[in-house]
Amino acid sequence: MEIEKIIAENQGTIVDVRSYGEFLGGNVAGSINIPLNEIPERIEELKKLKAPLILCCASGMRSGQAQGYLSQQGIECYNGGSWLTVNYYKSISN
Repeated sequence: MEIEKIIAENQGTIVDVRSYGEFLGGNVAGSINIPLNEIPERIEELKKLKAPLILCCASGMRSGQAQGYLSQQGIECYNGGSWLTVNYYKSISN
């Protein structure tokens, strides 16, 4: 399924992997913040979220790293790239 459709139809959970400070500076409405460096210790929390997870950050680099790790853990997830892109797809669905 296209990531744009998953976002537009609110089919999963948007997880922003930027730092808390970056997240406070602007984020996708309804997203949750789990910084990249906290993902291994919060894996059980991530497994309980509504899948698929749409991962985003500033450019797509950190969310790509998170996607690789979480996929290895058996979690269905996608790299949404920049949070601004994810925000755009979410906004056109409303």
